[in-house]
Amino acid sequence: MDKCEVEVTGYDAMLDKLADSWPSAIVSRRSFKEFSGGLYGSKFLANLDCAGLGIEGGFTIGGQKVYPVASAIAWLKNRASKSWADRKTV
Repeated sequence: MDKCEVEVTGYDAMLDKLADSWPSAIVSRRSFKEFSGGLYGSKFLANLDCAGLGIEGGFTIGGQKVYPVASAIAWLKNRASKSWADRKTV
């Protein structure tokens, strides 16, 4: 394994554990920074939603955008790259 490569399967397990520990079946855009361990904030998610690149299955409750936890975890897993060279900028 190249020194820049990481074990992605470990990320899958960590993200699955995150999903299991979240106290709800949904996560609000406002809470996503806490949910993701500080990785992604609400403004970033809003920009992705506007560009059509956001988390699938999002909907609005009481004027707040929310996402199913399973979709949020799948989105995070998709953004995890196998190596430094494979990472995406968006």
